[in-house]
Amino acid sequence: MINWRGAYAIFWHELMRAFRTAFGSIIAPVLTTSLYFIVFGAAIGGRINEIDGIPYGAFIVPGLLMLTLLSESTSNASFGIYMPRFTGAIYELLSAPVGVPETLIGFVGAAAAKSLILAAIILATATLFVDYTIVHPVLAIGYILMVSAAFSLFGFILGIWADGFERLQIVPLLILTPLTFLGGTFYSIDMLGQPWRAIALANPIVYLVNGLRWTFSGTSDVNIWLSFGMTLGFLAVCVGIITFIFRTGWRLRD
Repeated sequence: MINWRGAYAIFWHELMRAFRTAFGSIIAPVLTTSLYFIVFGAAIGGRINEIDGIPYGAFIVPGLLMLTLLSESTSNASFGIYMPRFTGAIYELLSAPVGVPETLIGFVGAAAAKSLILAAIILATATLFVDYTIVHPVLAIGYILMVSAAFSLFGFILGIWADGFERLQIVPLLILTPLTFLGGTFYSIDMLGQPWRAIALANPIVYLVNGLRWTFSGTSDVNIWLSFGMTLGFLAVCVGIITFIFRTGWRLRD
């Protein structure tokens, strides 16, 4: 039976940490995304009419939203679990009457909730710069929830794996962000010639960006079922790794 009070205590503590550091957790990502809209949507978008029949400003909205979701979900979850390990408070958590479900609901749920709050703010901010529509709003909400959960779990794994602040930043800064920029955030991969298009298709972020773009505009550069399948597969892999971590105590009790 799940200890909902313990799960809520962890969840609320982690969520409030975001508001205590509102500038870095909420305001900074929104300002950064607004700059992207100004530079790419207004400046460059004025020179590019349409991509796949979609105004360029509206075309980049799903990509920018995905960029924020991936980076913030990963960073929030990794930092949330790393700090108890760093300060030694993780032993109090391990001895408390909370299990794996409560821990995941608390840490991963809070990270995903922060990302969803940011997503809502960014979508509201986007209306100030571009006109866009969401063709499949229910599927868009579901897909955003799935991506937030998957990368919050990934960030949780990263926070357990990292043994220093440097390692904590390696994956988000040196791997995840470059792959997102090269994953069709600001362009359609159909615009690329060979062999660059083939190389782009090897980037898993391409499928995530196009999955979300399809829910917004109904168009995609890749098979939409492949996008959904890869997202679900990544979610399942993260759940499997976390199950292994808690069963063995890897890097939790060391």
